[in-house]
Amino acid sequence: MNQTDHQNRVAAPRQPPADLTRAQRLARDAAEAAEVRAYQTHPDVIALQVERVRKQVDRLCWTGIALGLAFTMANVQHFAAAGSAPWSTPWLIAWLLDPTVSLVLLAILRAEQVTSRYQVRTGRWVRCAKWLTLAATYVMNTWSSYAAGSVSAVVLHSVPPLVVFAAAEAVTDLRDKLTEAASVAFTEASERRPRTVHKPSSAPRPKRTSSKHRKSFDDYLEQARAAWTPDVTISPAWIREVTGCSRGLSPRLANALAREVRP
Repeated sequence: MNQTDHQNRVAAPRQPPADLTRAQRLARDAAEAAEVRAYQTHPDVIALQVERVRKQVDRLCWTGIALGLAFTMANVQHFAAAGSAPWSTPWLIAWLLDPTVSLVLLAILRAEQVTSRYQVRTGRWVRCAKWLTLAATYVMNTWSSYAAGSVSAVVLHSVPPLVVFAAAEAVTDLRDKLTEAASVAFTEASERRPRTVHKPSSAPRPKRTSSKHRKSFDDYLEQARAAWTPDVTISPAWIREVTGCSRGLSPRLANALAREVRP
């Protein structure tokens, strides 16, 4: 056998054996399907799918907010310039007004992106600052239209700030709910993972634990409450250490316990 024939034999695709019976082929397909489904229903895979949706929602919302703020920049500059000559000092300084307000708003939204991921509630001043920047953007963007008495201009210049306002409020709730959805999906998938197809074994099967002994959310919370002391920092890692709960359930338990012990 020369070297070329040897390479052709090696490169040739591996063909399935032709002498398999129908039952053997079905058994092979069932085993492959069970393995694929085991990965598809794995808690980490399901949580990753929710994380991908969260990233898509973040990107779309951030894009809409950025475009809306960019649209308002020219109107705010026109409002701040107050008829100044183009390229004069007041005209150039007027361009700084809208970025000043928009950067504060974006900083707040960026911070809420992190806090909502871990379901940590922000204080009153955060929401007050967000509403103040949004209201300032709306007023400066529509003031000239109201002064001119043009209804169409008021509607045109009201839509972008209102969309930014609605998106800024909605994106926080969406992140919060998506975080909760990831935790719930992880927990449910952990409890409902299907058993893989395997050959029957002669070894005795372990007895199933009755579902009535399964711990509930309140059981885990009571266990964490009993283990907590004032010098302990409540975190999902600490919750998992003292209760043995799943990674998806620990953030919800940490939030619930933190709300209870918060002065």
